[in-house]
Amino acid sequence: MRAGEGEGVLRRLLLALVMVGALGLGAELFLLEHFESAWQWAPLAVLAFIAAAGVAMGLRPTRATVRLFQFGMGLAVAAGLVGLYLHYRGNAEFELESDVTVKGVALVWAALRGATPALAPGAMVQLGLLGLILAHRHPALGARNNSGESR
Repeated sequence: MRAGEGEGVLRRLLLALVMVGALGLGAELFLLEHFESAWQWAPLAVLAFIAAAGVAMGLRPTRATVRLFQFGMGLAVAAGLVGLYLHYRGNAEFELESDVTVKGVALVWAALRGATPALAPGAMVQLGLLGLILAHRHPALGARNNSGESR
């Protein structure tokens, strides 16, 4: 292998993982009919954006497509964090409606184990972080010196 060739192979494999993850999560959300409200449509839209940006970057890795991909990965992290909050909050509200006396650790435990999978949106966070690792110092972004300027 020539210098840098291994890095290219690794980037292609990571992109394949991101694409499989985005398509798999999208299919899962679709099968769960995760589209009753705008909040539930948001992760589907983010996943579609990631798939499009991933295809664009895979076919033509330019500065613009890598930045677009990075933006999508940031959206995935943000959407996942919001989803974690919304899933937990929904479960906590349900538990409080069922038993107004539940509080503290008991409420947290019940909300984490509730009907809505409280930690499932963490998969979006993980996908976004994986994509950000893939795009970190991508060759299409150009070489940078320590001050952040192009060489």
